[in-house]
Amino acid sequence: MYPCEFFSGDIENGRLYLLVEEHDNIVAAFALCELNTGESCMKWENTHDKALYLDCFGVNVDYSRRGIGIMMLKHAIALTKQKDAKYLRLFVVDINVPAINLYLRNGFRQVDGIYEEKIDDNFTLREYGFEIKVSR
Repeated sequence: MYPCEFFSGDIENGRLYLLVEEHDNIVAAFALCELNTGESCMKWENTHDKALYLDCFGVNVDYSRRGIGIMMLKHAIALTKQKDAKYLRLFVVDINVPAINLYLRNGFRQVDGIYEEKIDDNFTLREYGFEIKVSR
């Protein structure tokens, strides 16, 4: 299940970050990627500055409502700064209102555009783009 099905590729590429508790349970995870297939569908603030993309972001449902999502976003922002990128960007499915609200409450802004990711002939995800400027 998403996002776990993508972990092996993210591990191989050295871009997966995990929060693991003492009993080896994965509490949260995300990947930081240099590219995203939907990036050209959005009107980003500045396409010339370096940006990283937050991907496969998730919190284990057993740890919901404990502030872990906020903590992981802050960690992703800090890593983005360390990697000398100016922006952290992400995509979120249009019906994922809790995630959209999390990003907006934490300083991300929604940009114009919609990325339609075709899963199969009968199913297409509509995704919005969000970004936050992490350095001056």
